[in-house]
Amino acid sequence: MLKAVILIGGPQKGTRFRPLSFEVPKPLFPVAGVPMLQHHIEACAKVPNMKEILLIGFYQPNEELTRFLFNAQQEFKISIRYLQEYAALGTGGGIYHFRDQIVSGSPEAFFVLNADVCSAFPLAEMLSFQKEHGEPNSFVILGTTANRKQSMNYGCIVENEETNEVLHYVEKPSTFVSDIINCGIYLFKPDIFQHIVEALSHGNPTNGWHRAEAIRLEQDIFTALAGQGKLYVYKTLSFWSQIKSAGSAIYASRLYLNQYHTTHPERLASNKEGRPKISGNVYIHPTANIDPTAMLGPNVSIGTGVTIGAGVRVRESIILHGATLQDHCCVLNSIVGWDSTIGKWARVEGTPSDPNPNDPFAKIDSETLFREGKLTPSITILGCNVTIPSEVIILNSIVLPHKDLNRSFKNQIIL
Repeated sequence: MLKAVILIGGPQKGTRFRPLSFEVPKPLFPVAGVPMLQHHIEACAKVPNMKEILLIGFYQPNEELTRFLFNAQQEFKISIRYLQEYAALGTGGGIYHFRDQIVSGSPEAFFVLNADVCSAFPLAEMLSFQKEHGEPNSFVILGTTANRKQSMNYGCIVENEETNEVLHYVEKPSTFVSDIINCGIYLFKPDIFQHIVEALSHGNPTNGWHRAEAIRLEQDIFTALAGQGKLYVYKTLSFWSQIKSAGSAIYASRLYLNQYHTTHPERLASNKEGRPKISGNVYIHPTANIDPTAMLGPNVSIGTGVTIGAGVRVRESIILHGATLQDHCCVLNSIVGWDSTIGKWARVEGTPSDPNPNDPFAKIDSETLFREGKLTPSITILGCNVTIPSEVIILNSIVLPHKDLNRSFKNQIIL
């Protein structure tokens, strides 16, 4: 029997996702037409002998999360439960605090996945790899290759190239250590909790329980396990990216839409008579109302109840529930928030934050909001219920919710 744990964090972790995370918990933000978490759950549900999926986080239970869990259980026919932390416990503290729930039923192993990653989730391959490498109670980290400069923004893994054992692990080193990076997806045996206990006792022998609040898998556990014959890295050649900022959500949407060709071809729109012109990979929710003269794609996701008028052009964008794009407007490299309206002949455009296309190992950069006192050029984000008048141009800007604009803006945060 197997289980899976998805670490969904909490509201204090979604700051780089604002203003979108004001309206919906970041793990439920739609990426390629479905909530971000659904990609994780679907991958876990496909693993043979998977009996339960546990979500651990610091979000208050709400109607949206409850509805998502109910629908996911119905769709994937698997037990899915949310376990709320009493405080933000960290990547190791959360699974340690709920260890009794995780080991209930005596699973032989369990996956741990961070919610803010986009991946092909090669979970079955990780299981096979674990059985072929190391001792029976070894643990597996999913790794991928980054370029030399960007690797220092991640956890870096030095491996034995013959056995794939992790010899050395450093989280976000100040100098180059390795181009193999941690993908935030792990396969553990229940023995991992004994190693967490050992880390707790070394960190604070007189009060280990409270030390658990700060325990981090990466810095506190993997660093200690490296070189002991217990920790191995499975390197994936398939796609992977973090989803830290809103800009990275558009890139993640592109990766998932491309994957749909093999996993969900029914989710991809196609060119048909009387339907809008489709270029590349596009997802359109069945409830959307789109004029046949509109042109969509590549990399476009259209949410529930969206209305798109005549001659509209949308590319590299996510259009959320209830938005209206009036005739002949243009939306490029942007996220249009829930129930927002873009007027006729208006233009909403951002700057893509994609990895370097000429470097096969490049990852997306998690840019800070400001650089040298100026807003970093990135995608344009319209919060919910934003109104852009006709013929107005919005470039590289972030518009907070419930704003009615009356002029054009460039490189601004509009409060």
